[in-house]
Formats: sequence, structure tokens, C-alpha cells
Amino acid sequence: MVVVYALSTCPWCKKVRNFLTENQVDFKAIEVDLLRGQEQEQALSEVDKLTGERKFPVVLVGDKVIQGYDPEKILEVLRNEA
Repeated sequence: MVVVYALSTCPWCKKVRNFLTENQVDFKAIEVDLLRGQEQEQALSEVDKLTGERKFPVVLVGDKVIQGYDPEKILEVLRNEA
């Protein structure tokens, strides 16, 4: 399962979502800034745990974390996970 932690206003987050869609990768996008209360706190806590900082986007492929828009790295990890 691919999970993308993103912000709705982030252009790099949009690029990641578009890249995954264009490459027919099923993914779940979590728009952190659109969440409220406890849901948002949980998502931010998960991002902190995965990366140690709050920079977006964060792509989680299995147990591999890719921070930022890095299409080559995303494809490499997807190939290795298959």
C-alpha cells in the first residue's frame, strides 16, 4: 500500500499525486491540512515519526519512506516492493 502525506496547497504534493496517478499506482492520499483535531494530530505525529520533520510530501511504500518529489526514487522503491 502506498500512502502519501500531503498538503492540499503544496505544488510538490500535487506533482507526487499526479505522478502516481499517471503511473497507475494505487495510493491513499492524506491531506494533512484538511484534517481536523485528533485526526490531524495523528497524521502529523506519523510524519514526525517517519521523517523527523514536517516537510511534505512524504510517500510511504511499504516500510520505505521517500520525502519530497523524487520520481526516480519512487519508481525504484515500487520496483523493489513488487
